[in-house]
Amino acid sequence: MSSPSRRTVALSLCGAVVAALVAIALLVPLPFTIMYPGITANTLGVFPDAKAVGVGGTPAQVLSITGHPLRQTVGQLRMVTIAATPPQQSISIEAALKAWPNPSEAVVPRDAVYPAGQSLAQVNATDQQEMTESQDAATDAALGYLKLSPAKVKVSISLADVGGPSAGLLFTLGIIDELDGNGTGRPGAAGDLTNGAVIAGTGEIDGAGNVSAVGGVALKTKAAARDGATVFLVPEDECSDALAGLPHGLRLIPVSTLQGAISALGALQTGVGTVPSCS
Repeated sequence: MSSPSRRTVALSLCGAVVAALVAIALLVPLPFTIMYPGITANTLGVFPDAKAVGVGGTPAQVLSITGHPLRQTVGQLRMVTIAATPPQQSISIEAALKAWPNPSEAVVPRDAVYPAGQSLAQVNATDQQEMTESQDAATDAALGYLKLSPAKVKVSISLADVGGPSAGLLFTLGIIDELDGNGTGRPGAAGDLTNGAVIAGTGEIDGAGNVSAVGGVALKTKAAARDGATVFLVPEDECSDALAGLPHGLRLIPVSTLQGAISALGALQTGVGTVPSCS
């Protein structure tokens, strides 16, 4: 039997080297994070609830309001989140390539989610501080809209392990719905801002009721649809992002102010007036 030629041996060695390099490359960690739809929480109910899969703890009322009579609400106002692989978790090329074409995942630079040089504890602390500021702004916006004194009406918001400012609009709407509903004084769904439906949304809000962009809406719409929402309130500046891969059956309503959001929900309920659209 003749021995292999030099060319055959060389090609075999090259092939083995290439295969080894590819195998190594697939295992080398990349400075990326994979983001995906996170949990949602009904600001009119308790958290965690049946939709908060994998979240432990004793359910607690999200909004606790004293100093004013409260309504019994029927619908849901669900704030939404996005989740991400933790900063200490290595993302391989293989994992990134699998996630890249998936419309329910996004591969982003790690520094875009976790600022360089910050530990996970520091990131969480920042998120919690932003959440506290968001809750304060939401309370100011809601009580200002209803012309109620913050000295008499006290609002406490409890949402364990959820941080960031993006739930502000939904907190504000939740406070208004529990205190005054849609302003008609009718009981049940007819008096709700939601008309008894599952409404989701996102948006940072300031004390004056201005709504601003928060990012990640293409993933948040998927979390909203997954958890039963039929309408999604989105900051007006993020319409194009929200339309990307929009789940079937989820209606987008762009908003830029609290008043605009309430007017849109009123028009949606009564059929009178214009309901803004992103398309």
